[in-house]
Amino acid sequence: MIIKNASVFQEDGTFKTQDIYIEGDKIAENGSGDVLDADGLIAIPGLTDIHFHGCMRNDFCDGTTEAIQALADYELSVGVTTICPATMTFSEEILSGIMKAAASFENKTGAELVGINMEGPFISPAKKGAQNGIYIHNPDVGMFRRLQEISGGLIKLCDIAPEQDGSMEFIDELKDEVGISIAHTTADYDIAKEAYDRGARHATHLYNAMPPFSHRAPGVVGAACDSDHVCVELICDGVHLHPATVRTTFKMFGDDRICLISDSMMATGLSDGDYSLGGQPVKVVGNLATLADGTIAGSATNLMDCMRTAVKKMGIPLGSAVKCAAVNTAKAIGIYDTYGSITPGKKANIVLLDQDLNMKHLIFKGELQK
Repeated sequence: MIIKNASVFQEDGTFKTQDIYIEGDKIAENGSGDVLDADGLIAIPGLTDIHFHGCMRNDFCDGTTEAIQALADYELSVGVTTICPATMTFSEEILSGIMKAAASFENKTGAELVGINMEGPFISPAKKGAQNGIYIHNPDVGMFRRLQEISGGLIKLCDIAPEQDGSMEFIDELKDEVGISIAHTTADYDIAKEAYDRGARHATHLYNAMPPFSHRAPGVVGAACDSDHVCVELICDGVHLHPATVRTTFKMFGDDRICLISDSMMATGLSDGDYSLGGQPVKVVGNLATLADGTIAGSATNLMDCMRTAVKKMGIPLGSAVKCAAVNTAKAIGIYDTYGSITPGKKANIVLLDQDLNMKHLIFKGELQK
């Protein structure tokens, strides 16, 4: 296939009018074949969501291949071509079942399952958010390695609250085995900075479930900003963060260090109503998902819509938003050699958008999707 005349996203976040050649399931330097005229369209890489829980009334923590298949099918339909869904805070026994299901998932159709984000249970009870406090557990190297073995090595990110007992030792032991992310934490600047200096390299849904950034107590936000190797997640659904906060964060971190995520739950893709997250009841009205006590419980927005919101309602340049939803996310979980840009040799996962950012065509593994 040849895609002609598109405005093509470049790895540095710019756009260039050029042709895209596809051979088999990969992007090629040149070639021949069926021509798709993309004049007036924008070509971006398929997105990678490294932090979401569910959609279409299914949750990754259902622990079944059927649920994972439902997630994969929906995500592909909206232009998210690679997925790294997140667990919740559960017992090791329940988490083991989830890991086993992921390891056995065959990836025949839908978005490619490329990893797991282990969001719980190594978090702070005081900042548990929508996580179930019954199952909170201090960071445990042995437990992590058992779960990683069951998953077949799929766990790419593991969240911890660095103030919890054993956290620093956990980082020392595992920093070269998995990406360690600070999350659901009461950590102040000094504790968070020590965690980053020891080798943690990520921050989960920045600003949410952590102390606020202030002029005398910069907390995790300040520690992450001062640590050049750290990437931070932002949920740009229009609920979790004020647009000015998003713009300010881009000025603080730049578009090389931000990962757009959806943090979506099972109501995504469906109408308002009653759902669940991590075994707890959730009410969804519009984009807002809340527990009974009013705690925000993830989002009801997919990553492509979050990216659109960042551009159209928050003033983030399109190139920066794509970079943060495709390039940086792929880098964060170590798959950028295969995914995340329209570069010869990489998987031919390409989304063609019109000027209003509506999806017009989707090429997945080199095939034009109907």
